[in-house]
Amino acid sequence: MKTRLGELRRKNRISQRELARQLHISQTSVSKYERDAAEPDLSMTLEMARFFGVSVDYFLYNSGN
Repeated sequence: MKTRLGELRRKNRISQRELARQLHISQTSVSKYERDAAEPDLSMTLEMARFFGVSVDYFLYNSGN
């Protein structure tokens, strides 16, 4: 999760703050997800996948599109 989320965020030139605002979560949560200090629940993983236009598998298994 941490690698994919950070890669997608940087690729799309979105700050942690902006991503947090778009997902209605705290910037601290985004930071923790990226550092692998916390894991989002399934519904948040789905929201992130939708936001970036990728599959949930892309986050969970580092595969897919």
